[in-house]
Amino acid sequence: MALFTKLRSRTLIQVRNYCSPSAILGGDPKVVLTSKEKSRAALSLLKSESNPEKILNICRAAALTPEYHLDRIAFSLAISRLSKLNYFEGIRSYLEELKNRPDLRNERSVSHSIVLYGQAGMIPNAITTFEQMEQMGIRRTVKSFNSLLFSCIVAGKYDEAKRIFSDFPSTYNIEPDVQSYNTIIKAFGGVGESMSGYSIIAEMSRKNCKPNATTFANLIAGFYKEEKFEDVGKVLNLMKEHGIKPSLNIYNVRIESLCKLGRSFEAKALLDGMIERKLKLNNPDIFYNLIYGFCKEGKYEDAKKLFKSMANHRCKPNSDCYLTIIYYLCKGGDYETALEISKESREKNWFPNVTTTKSLVEGLVSISKVEEAKELIEKVKERFPKQADLWKETEEKLAGVAA
Repeated sequence: MALFTKLRSRTLIQVRNYCSPSAILGGDPKVVLTSKEKSRAALSLLKSESNPEKILNICRAAALTPEYHLDRIAFSLAISRLSKLNYFEGIRSYLEELKNRPDLRNERSVSHSIVLYGQAGMIPNAITTFEQMEQMGIRRTVKSFNSLLFSCIVAGKYDEAKRIFSDFPSTYNIEPDVQSYNTIIKAFGGVGESMSGYSIIAEMSRKNCKPNATTFANLIAGFYKEEKFEDVGKVLNLMKEHGIKPSLNIYNVRIESLCKLGRSFEAKALLDGMIERKLKLNNPDIFYNLIYGFCKEGKYEDAKKLFKSMANHRCKPNSDCYLTIIYYLCKGGDYETALEISKESREKNWFPNVTTTKSLVEGLVSISKVEEAKELIEKVKERFPKQADLWKETEEKLAGVAA
């Protein structure tokens, strides 16, 4: 009997340890993790987890909160993965659970849940959450209203955003602010109705709500999308009337929009104009958009020149710059340059995904750089030991080549 009791006690301890947050997050069950350690562990696990229930358990174990940047990234990643798995009931169940957490019964947290519903494309749930706030004892303000509008943008439900902007302010006694107006201008651009943006700016003036650079950036992006270039010029003049000078963000929107239209050389002309005006080019997104635009049009040499020129402008490439050009250089067959840039990228701990890396490995083999290919695989396995099995077939082929 004593032996049975001892075994039963040990089993219960093992079950409790297995179910502890530390155990779920891959740590020692007996060690209590700090909030930051939980967040980091959760983010690391979510990047590779494909079981929907395990994804939810990781989120619960980490007790994520929208108060922290790292947690918001983890939330977004979890919802993204669950959406791809079509596990919408699990998303709904989890986000509804959050409403019952005492530390999350506030407008900031509920607003974040509304945006996450939008990310999952679950706009009816986002609206219901907004409507239930009073019942939860949480006062609605323009902040949660803006989150609801933004959730529609994230979900691509631009007509629904228009309806909410038209109906909800009077229904819920909310006065739109500049963020509200900026979001609805973006919605009009999403459905090809950017001309309505002019009336929105007029309404802002009537209500003493001063437009900002984002207001005009959203309107410009809409007109570029509709290829109404004359209106882009009109908006630039309208900015002057409101005392707003073209910022790096405005230039970036113009460059990105032109690149999307396959007009990268025109976008490059804008960049050249910025250089002539001696503007500080400390935003790597500007270069990224141009690099991506050139690559998408198959102009790899122009993309390489631009990438290498960033140092001259005291602008450090970000991970998007590195990973994009590596991918496209492999696609274009320039494996030597791709390898050179990938080495720089790895030094910054930015590794291309498995598909791009395999493309680079195969490309290196095709130009008789087998040893470089092997070295690359070893570096990747060292950084991502859990992915070692993904390289077995490739390594077997390399062994055959070497033989």
